[in-house]
Amino acid sequence: MKRIIIFSFLLFCLNSFSQETYKRSLVLMGCDFTITVTANSKEVGDIYIQEAINEIIRIEKLISSWDVNSQTSLVNKNAGIKPVKVDSELIALIERSIAIAKFTDGAFDISFASMDKIWKFDGSVTEMPSEEIIKESVAKVGYENIILNKQNSTIFLTNKGMKIGFGGIGKGYAADKAKALLISKGVKGGIINASGDLTTWGKQPSGDAWQVGIKNPLNKDKIFAWFPVENRAVVTSGNYEKFVMINGKRYTHIINPKTGYPSHGVLSVSVFAPKAELADALATSIFVMGNEKGLHFINQIATVDCIIVTDNGKIHYSNNIKNEVE
Repeated sequence: MKRIIIFSFLLFCLNSFSQETYKRSLVLMGCDFTITVTANSKEVGDIYIQEAINEIIRIEKLISSWDVNSQTSLVNKNAGIKPVKVDSELIALIERSIAIAKFTDGAFDISFASMDKIWKFDGSVTEMPSEEIIKESVAKVGYENIILNKQNSTIFLTNKGMKIGFGGIGKGYAADKAKALLISKGVKGGIINASGDLTTWGKQPSGDAWQVGIKNPLNKDKIFAWFPVENRAVVTSGNYEKFVMINGKRYTHIINPKTGYPSHGVLSVSVFAPKAELADALATSIFVMGNEKGLHFINQIATVDCIIVTDNGKIHYSNNIKNEVE
């Protein structure tokens, strides 16, 4: 019996340490994805990566508002007209999105897509649009007007011209789904990185935890902190590329769905959470809430942490991370 146990242990060690890391980078969902897996050979690793890619493409076809044939586009097209029958997967995603909207008091809202595009982040906007124009831009925004019928599997947007979009949660959801698929296939460890929406599982072939670097928003080529991440997601959002300067103040491309005004005061937000979907939505929410309110909000959630860099260059940590770095 002892010999069998020893042999099994040695076989386990051999299989673990014979694995290597394989990765591929490509554009999916309009952004850069990097898929990393551990496998016993490049051939096997490539097969796993392709399966993850296929899953992400499937998700994009379901939730993309740019694809006129997607279920999401069909829902938007029939806003104020009639309910639309959709897959239960889309119903579940929207149900969770509404729950997050309630949880964040509307700082996150998938009906933000209803806003008229009055803000441009190409340098052409130099002054605030009128209060009347901004008020009109949010007239059709409101998650309360998304009606789900789980029994009939339908979605109805009550106001004509209303739209839903998954720009604040879609990449995280796709990363989570690709991760779940690979785990079901027996992949022991990996990372799905969707342009800063990152989720991990397992460990590196060496047995070490995956390391995630948080970029300095004032110098994107530098990392100001490294963190070991095990079976968690990390999402980093920043306004250092898409913003406008008005009267000497920087306003980000993330718009407050309740007011129609761009958020300001925060340069970047990194959220650590059990799932990338949740981290994605909360990172957006913190931009809208601002540093002080955002930190207080995150400190009430036991399983979530965050790092906020404000526009004065100061770094703020939620309580759990603050205890680790001090």
